[in-house]
Amino acid sequence: MDIRRIAALARLELTDDEVPRLQGQVEQILHYVEQLGKLDLDGIEPTAHAGELFDVLREDGTEGPGLSREEALANAPLVAQDQFRLPKVVE
Repeated sequence: MDIRRIAALARLELTDDEVPRLQGQVEQILHYVEQLGKLDLDGIEPTAHAGELFDVLREDGTEGPGLSREEALANAPLVAQDQFRLPKVVE
């Protein structure tokens, strides 16, 4: 494996001192991935998360649809086209 080529693809600049250290680290990572590939995973369902995910919703105890658009916008400091208008945060 050519660590300098991988670094170039990742647009990383490596010093001559970093190359051997990173070469060894990448080889260790690939060896570990090889070991994972040898595991028998038949019957194990793939998951994206280790724990169950669920929404936590509270009962708000209100009846009906909630605020109308006019009620929601009534106290807004800035409104544009029936929406909350916010100051620009990215220059």
